Amino acid sequence: MPQLTSRRTLWILILALALCARLGAAFWWQQRLGEKQFFFGDSDGYWELARAIAAGERYQYLSPELRVFRTPGYPVVLSSVFVIYGEQPPVQAARVLGAILGTAAVGLAGWWATLLFDARAGLIAGAITAFYPGAIALSTFVLSEAPFVPLMLAHLALWTAAWQAEAPKRRFALACCAGLVAATAVLMRPSWLLFTPFSIGIGLLIARDRTWQMAIGGVMLVALAVGMLPWWIYTARVTGRFVPTTLQVGASLYDGLHEGATGASDMRFVPEVTARVRAEGDPNDPDIFEVRVDQRMWNESVAWAKQHPGETLQLMGVKLLRMWNFWPNEPAFRGWAVRLVLLATYVPLVVLGVIGAWRYTRHGFPYALAWLPAVYLTLLHVAFVSSIRYREPAMIALTVLAAGVIANVQTRTQE
Repeated sequence: MPQLTSRRTLWILILALALCARLGAAFWWQQRLGEKQFFFGDSDGYWELARAIAAGERYQYLSPELRVFRTPGYPVVLSSVFVIYGEQPPVQAARVLGAILGTAAVGLAGWWATLLFDARAGLIAGAITAFYPGAIALSTFVLSEAPFVPLMLAHLALWTAAWQAEAPKRRFALACCAGLVAATAVLMRPSWLLFTPFSIGIGLLIARDRTWQMAIGGVMLVALAVGMLPWWIYTARVTGRFVPTTLQVGASLYDGLHEGATGASDMRFVPEVTARVRAEGDPNDPDIFEVRVDQRMWNESVAWAKQHPGETLQLMGVKLLRMWNFWPNEPAFRGWAVRLVLLATYVPLVVLGVIGAWRYTRHGFPYALAWLPAVYLTLLHVAFVSSIRYREPAMIALTVLAAGVIANVQTRTQE
């Protein structure tokens, strides 16, 4: 039987408090919503797809024309609620599931910090993640970030472990695991697809051992492709073409780049564009309707950006500010209590994360993996739409660097 050391006791306490904080937030949020099931529109889509999976129905959203609307990762996870409770499960059960997943993220953040620094930093990273309001919020809403964040952290921690492994077989196995976990993360949040090649490219620029970077990265990319293969086969059968993630990429880009775009998500344009595509449809066009709509929105958004370069740059600036804002963008979260909590936790964490990035990146590429999500997600969302919600996974990655800085200060103080 493992000995209950002081470190294990602290970890049990941190995880227990993290779970309690998330469960408390989940019940408070559901009570605040009242009779309304969800706050975010995305939640309805995930809920309906989860119901269809649990019932063994065709994977489609609202109509047979929308079969590649969402990647199946989160709906599969959420379908467990329907399997347990039946056709009409309580939404609170999904929030409890999110709380459990959020607690797993706390442990994974601690493990990753331990790999990069030491056990003390691991405890600090776990404690920060346990009580960071953004991490708690992602566990509360019925959104794909709930399973994505622990998978993202596992991906980055396994990538770090592969770098640190001395035995080639162990390095290969860890890189394979990292790639498969990355694929699972993509199936939760499709925007994560390009993170691995993006980071490999950055690694080739800053890493000392480029051969090592290529070897680990190559294995990881192959494993990622293997993990994505079932979804790629499905989408090819449905659409007759290769679809990397979903057929909502065009709509997402149009959401951020069109006349009247504000940087925030507002999908009220979808019915109008869909009606135009349907009216202009060519009966001889071999592409299915969902593909045509996706292509139309993508092409129109790119054309608009080319015709309005000044407005596009201005929108990019607005999106950048929205993503890294000190204050909530959403009116429902602009109470002074929320503002002060956000300011008091967000600013110190960013400052410590930046200090950690500057101080530790020189020690090796794995340390860069803690700030690369912030760069990658920022570049992505200044093109699409932006909100504080989209920065939170990157903030949780930054807690690892912040923990390293705090642990280092504590060590110096004790000396």
